[in-house]
Amino acid sequence: MTRQGPAEIRRLLDDYGLEPSKALGQNFLADPNIVERIVRTAEITEGDNVLEVGPGTGTLTHQLIETGANVVAVEFDRGLARMVSDLFGDRATVIQEDIMKVDLDELLGERRWTLVANLPYNVGTSLVLDVLRHHRQVERLVVMVQREVAERLCASPGSKVYGLPSVVAGLHATSSIAFFVPPQVFIPVPDVQSAVVDIKRINNVDPAADRAVRLAESAFQQRRKMIRRSLSSASDDPSAWIAAAGLDPTSRAERLSPADYLELARALPE
Repeated sequence: MTRQGPAEIRRLLDDYGLEPSKALGQNFLADPNIVERIVRTAEITEGDNVLEVGPGTGTLTHQLIETGANVVAVEFDRGLARMVSDLFGDRATVIQEDIMKVDLDELLGERRWTLVANLPYNVGTSLVLDVLRHHRQVERLVVMVQREVAERLCASPGSKVYGLPSVVAGLHATSSIAFFVPPQVFIPVPDVQSAVVDIKRINNVDPAADRAVRLAESAFQQRRKMIRRSLSSASDDPSAWIAAAGLDPTSRAERLSPADYLELARALPE
């Protein structure tokens, strides 16, 4: 199989009678050099277990297989799943399913995984956060998402784009933007820029992380309010609890780091 450029992708779509679905957030990467750069960033080696979500026409799938990795590709679109299965046969496992409905613990088992994907726009944030919070088998994520999503995941406190995704990512991983990707390399051309973000899970996640995420979620739902107000339902005396955590009760959600939310979670009375 040749590397997929624009002409090859259009030919495959025509052969299978398919068109990109805007509703499913389908924008197919048509630049082999960027595909190779994604695989290099993920540092995939022979025998690695790789989960790909939204393989589309299989351009990234092909490069992942070429590394000698064990590739499992989950594709919601029935026609595209059939195409990828036809293209690669038993060289990859193709599952036709909505990734948000897949029992990932059953799929991943006890093995260690890397998630490498050009994620459909409509599932990018929710999938990354779900994997970080609940599926420790995935030790690294190298994913292409909308640029604004990547920036949120990597944002620091006080930034205009800092929010709940930033806190979740900061509690579970170290995240960095590997590189930006222009719209022109996709079919069809999207209205937004994209970025590849490299997320490496940290060891020994604090046991209070889940509680910290829930507190951050409450705080950002009322981000204009001081945390003594936005978190008032968590404690009978929120100001005393927040002060006991070493924080200013008049702070607002976007000023607290992931570590600050951990301190709040630890100080919260049982």
